[in-house]
Amino acid sequence: MTKVVDRIPGDRPVFSVEFMPPRDDADELRLWNSIRSLEGLDPAFVSVTYGAGGSGRDRTIRTTGRVVTETTLVSMAHLTAVDHSVAELRNVIGWYASLGIRNVLALRGDPPGDPNGEWVRHPEGLNYAEELVRLVRSLGDFCVGVSAFPYGHPRSADLDTDTRYLVSKLRAGADFAIAQLFFEAEDFLRLRDRVAAAGCETVLLPGVMPLTTPRILSKTVELSGEEVPAALVARMDRFTGDPKAFREEGMNVTTELCERLLAEGVPSLHFYTFNRAKATKEIVVDRLGLVPGRKAQPVA
Repeated sequence: MTKVVDRIPGDRPVFSVEFMPPRDDADELRLWNSIRSLEGLDPAFVSVTYGAGGSGRDRTIRTTGRVVTETTLVSMAHLTAVDHSVAELRNVIGWYASLGIRNVLALRGDPPGDPNGEWVRHPEGLNYAEELVRLVRSLGDFCVGVSAFPYGHPRSADLDTDTRYLVSKLRAGADFAIAQLFFEAEDFLRLRDRVAAAGCETVLLPGVMPLTTPRILSKTVELSGEEVPAALVARMDRFTGDPKAFREEGMNVTTELCERLLAEGVPSLHFYTFNRAKATKEIVVDRLGLVPGRKAQPVA
């Protein structure tokens, strides 16, 4: 099984995609239509989240397995410590390994029910992502990724403290980190600078979600923990009542963000898809040309 770090960096910038666990049969069909639509574009890797608070983990594990056995895509498994004993974590890691999966995103995860609630460790589980990184590493030849927070984790006292936690995860054995959502390229680039200043060399990937609707903008606020910059508010507010115009301008905003990141030497862009392929495909093929010689086809 190919490792993520073998795909990044290469001789040109690449992209990867992230999906959510399907909630029902209709959502699963939509998810697989998106997976098949993007498969021919050869993303560096694909992943399926564990869901908020570890919800949907069974569907996540099953879908990750299907990606490995039924597609040509490089799969990365998500794993969180939420409500898992060490024995259960070992079992999930072993199941992934039995399928040939060698890429794991190791996350502590959010408390069930309330992402901002108090974290409570499983009585026989782990307390930190750093510990999960070490556990995965101890069980085989895995390529391990971790999360990074451009604005700092909500539970970190300040950016310096947050950077120390990130560096500790990387030095525990993580090969790369994926940044949560952010609004401006500078937010990600300063995170990269902080990690470099700490003397830590790693592959740091920016998380990007195509801005297509006001709901996506609200979701970005939720996931980033940061308010929308005034300049972006002013740019998008005039299109709030016009869905088509809002999407077009939002896609322009996303494209400009990606172009700046690529110009600053970012080796790969990680797209959060909401289980839909059209916007991601439009950006990576038509707008950025990350898949040379390909033209995006209409996606339902």
